[in-house]
Amino acid sequence: MTASTSSRPVPWALYALTVGAFGIGTTEFVIMGVLEQVAADLNVSIGRAGLLISGYALGVFVGAPLLTIASARWPRKTVLVALMVIFTLGNLACALALNYPMLMAARVATSLAHGTFFGVGSVVATGLVAPDKRAGAIAIMFTGMTVATLLGVPAGAWLGHEYGWRATFWAVTGVGVLATLVIALMVPRDSGGGEETGWRDSLAVIGRPTVLLGLLMTVLGFAGVFTVFTYIQPILTSIAGFSQDAVSLILLVFGVGMITGNLLGGRLADRGLAPALLITLAGLAAVLGLFAFALGHQWATVAFVGLLGVASFATVAPLQLWVLNRATGAASLASSFNIGAFNLGNALGAGLGGVVIEQGGGFTAVPGAAALVTLTGLAVAAWAIKRERGEAMRPLPPLVCDQEQV
Repeated sequence: MTASTSSRPVPWALYALTVGAFGIGTTEFVIMGVLEQVAADLNVSIGRAGLLISGYALGVFVGAPLLTIASARWPRKTVLVALMVIFTLGNLACALALNYPMLMAARVATSLAHGTFFGVGSVVATGLVAPDKRAGAIAIMFTGMTVATLLGVPAGAWLGHEYGWRATFWAVTGVGVLATLVIALMVPRDSGGGEETGWRDSLAVIGRPTVLLGLLMTVLGFAGVFTVFTYIQPILTSIAGFSQDAVSLILLVFGVGMITGNLLGGRLADRGLAPALLITLAGLAAVLGLFAFALGHQWATVAFVGLLGVASFATVAPLQLWVLNRATGAASLASSFNIGAFNLGNALGAGLGGVVIEQGGGFTAVPGAAALVTLTGLAVAAWAIKRERGEAMRPLPPLVCDQEQV
């Protein structure tokens, strides 16, 4: 590493991607803060309104690979701008939706931009910096999502409470317009199609064992996070004894932890990807496993909520970079698949937590179940690293020479 490589300033284009990530992160989670207003205004139950969250997650999971394949031959900058246009129009449609089916359709349409943006954006981000800063570049882009959780979602919820839920989506539409402009102006133009191979060959790349193992690590790691986080409000109020008013302030601690962990994970992965994977997944499992013991003391609970934020997002850059590094020729598609894997983990974790609660385990059993899921992800990571090292150390077959050449 040269001095110039280490001290090279962060490109402005990377911050443009961060703005896009902020908008997408806000629109994904802001619906949680205005769910009651949506349900009342559109005359549906809270449970049915909650399906707007599930519909978005399903759209991310399905749309990420499909949209990435469809745009594989486009220049990546063109793809990013087009995705932000879809995102902006989708939120505009949410603000103008006259009924529940229209809002659901608009939410699903908006979600289509999510996975491909983070997938293609990760590839673009790593191309903007020196090779030894690639994980850090991914972390900077994902900082937009963590800041969305810390600031964008509470601000959107406040707007919804004060001016109605449509005002929230009007505001996110404005963020989409800004993101579209800064990406169009700041992201450098690339020369050609994003992928090096056709879509069939790209799918073959995704089928490589090392890539599939990376996707499995992501699913299991984040399934552990959302096994707990989905039910964080009742855990804090019913078990730890906090008031409803305190929950929002405690979640700010989680948001600060996310930002810290995201940047920490990027630094660790740039120093050594395999150790970073093992350290971050082990740390996440430890925090989840010890969380239940902290619930008896409010100060310890707040500390562990912050640690959960740190530990959960410290895994993001290493998990994303693992898949990127092992998907040569299909980096954008593999990266998009991994974003889908994060969302699949979210859905599976929420389901697992619900099963644990419904089967009599109660809220106190949820962190332990979450830790077991993440430990499984850690075991997959350890096996994948060992497998890869074993293949690297495997001796080459003897060179057979033609006698006439000797």
